[in-house]
Amino acid sequence: MTSSEHAASQRADELRAQLRRHNYLYYVEARPQVSDAEYDRLFRELEQLEREHPALVTPDSPTQRVGAPLPEGQGFAKRRHELPMLSIDSLFTEDEVRDFEKGIRRFLMLAEDAALDWVVEPKFDGASTSLIYEHGRFVAGVTRGDGDVGEEITANLRTVRNLPLRLFEARRAAPALLEVRGEILIERAAFARFNAEREREGRPVLANPRNAAAGALRRNDPAEVARYPLQFHPWAIARVEGGASARFNTHWEGLEALHDWGFPHNPWAERVSGLAGCFDYHARMLARRGELPFDVDGIVAKLDSLALRERLGSTSRSTRWQFAHKFPANEATSTLRAIEFQVGALGRLTPRAHVDPVEIGGVVVRHSTLHNADYVRALGLRIGDRVFLERAGDVIPQVIAVAQAAEGEAPADWRAQRPAELLDGDAPRAGVLCGWREEFAVPASCPACATALVQEGKFWRCPNLYGCAPQVIGRTLMATRRGALEIDGLGERMVEQLVAAGFLRSTADLFHLDALRERLVELERWGEKSVAGLLAQIERARETSFERFLVALAIPDVGAATARALALHFATLDELRAASLEELQHVEGIGPEVARSVREWFERPENQAELERYFSGGLRLSYPRVEVRSDSPFSGKTVVFTGTLAQLGRAEAKKLVESLGGKVASAISAKTHFLVQGEGGGSKKDKAAALGIQVLDEAAFLALAGRAS
Repeated sequence: MTSSEHAASQRADELRAQLRRHNYLYYVEARPQVSDAEYDRLFRELEQLEREHPALVTPDSPTQRVGAPLPEGQGFAKRRHELPMLSIDSLFTEDEVRDFEKGIRRFLMLAEDAALDWVVEPKFDGASTSLIYEHGRFVAGVTRGDGDVGEEITANLRTVRNLPLRLFEARRAAPALLEVRGEILIERAAFARFNAEREREGRPVLANPRNAAAGALRRNDPAEVARYPLQFHPWAIARVEGGASARFNTHWEGLEALHDWGFPHNPWAERVSGLAGCFDYHARMLARRGELPFDVDGIVAKLDSLALRERLGSTSRSTRWQFAHKFPANEATSTLRAIEFQVGALGRLTPRAHVDPVEIGGVVVRHSTLHNADYVRALGLRIGDRVFLERAGDVIPQVIAVAQAAEGEAPADWRAQRPAELLDGDAPRAGVLCGWREEFAVPASCPACATALVQEGKFWRCPNLYGCAPQVIGRTLMATRRGALEIDGLGERMVEQLVAAGFLRSTADLFHLDALRERLVELERWGEKSVAGLLAQIERARETSFERFLVALAIPDVGAATARALALHFATLDELRAASLEELQHVEGIGPEVARSVREWFERPENQAELERYFSGGLRLSYPRVEVRSDSPFSGKTVVFTGTLAQLGRAEAKKLVESLGGKVASAISAKTHFLVQGEGGGSKKDKAAALGIQVLDEAAFLALAGRAS
């Protein structure tokens, strides 16, 4: 290296250090020490040096926030989260919050007067994102996706000005690995300015800050993303490895570390004691809701103790140690123009209201859920009524009451104001109510296929599983989503085309489309490339897991968690198909209703034919490999609990058995190995004695598990 190159390298390092420090002072401390003009001068000097000496460019340089766009037609790479990004339980009343906390105390066996400390903060309405740093450098950013798999949007996240590309280490050394989770947001004021600029440029205005932020992150050109006024606000450390500075006992300590490393401080976060503190914070934030710069729809409360969090763990969909206490929904009034009956993927009819467009909380609402026939009748709705609408949890619009009943003769323009998409010519389509003051009534037959409806409690269902187009379309979309067969290239419009052309009478027909290749090419907007891509994805989907296949079958009441429980309990699909109601209820978490749903699904001839159609199309199932620990007395054994344990909650005891290679069932059977009896255990002990099953009290169970005190 020549002396001039050495001097350039030294100056570049100095400039990067200065710019990082000024970024920290500006975005984190909110006390800038240089003017914008001085900052720009330093930035331009570094740019010039890097242009003259390309070898000096580093990935974490402040000049490298905007990268090259993705090649035309290329999407974002998928990336699995090392730790799932789980949901947060949404609670709407103080009683629900108290019940949530009682569940925590039961799980942890805590006394009612034992103090619990919480960290509380506003529930920002943005796009959740995970950032990964290695040795202080930002190396990857991933969207939440479905919680298990997201999209890698690293180049787009580099454009977010307050997101550090390199951790600030003046106060605290960077760990070897750091995963930070948070929200990408746009301030309301910045959003208004951004929309005004778009309008001046003749570009469409955006609906709300959240959708704008989420849409920006999925753009293919980072230069376009950089135009959006995005901000990152961290709310958790998911993983941290290496270094004494990265050892925390509480969530609050983690937030302080993030601030030291250069992440923006959340000025609204607080540490409070007990639910009284949570409720007080909720009331204060609700009162200040309009003053906050970002859209918020409630507060989030997280247990501060990381040790307690570790004990609590999580369910299949959400963490047990935090909750969202939502704000009351925003309301508006509008005119009910029509009620349309929609057929769901599982055949259930749901009435949907069509109303005059009205803005609720920054979102224009034209449709609203009406839940079921009983709900509509309880409201006493008639077409033409003025109705109150709210966005439940600030998300789902719904009609909650009649504001003013329709009276007298129809307005002169009533027929002209009916939603055009609900009409065939001048007549309403099947399953549509749109006459002035027309009373609510469930149609006698399915509006999609004219099959006679069947009533199931307060719901109505079309039983024509494989001959009703909305059901075929809906179940196919369910089956091809993430967590099931994962055929990403198959969108709703494509499925509708396949059904309309007669190529898809059930989801299993997907695996026979290769025989129709020449006819597929003739479909509108398909072509050789699209068909080849779809068939390649279908070929990959032919090899799938037992668990994913059960999700794809769309058995009523069987979601991802239940499918996993079934796949772990039954060795093969044939074993599951032959399982009795009693055997199904031996699976932990499956009660009589779900067991009956599974049993009835496998008994129906049309579903048996669907299974055969799958396998004749080349579908191959892989089964989970169950790791049996040979060093544990519970390895490969089934345990049933009864009564109340004194030292462990039921959920924690279940977790202990599973960690030792065992399974927990709900009911006693000949396949049960141990019955653990707590206080108040009942008839299960007699059944266990009759079957020769070993009965353990809590002390014996804990001793066998290596947890004796």
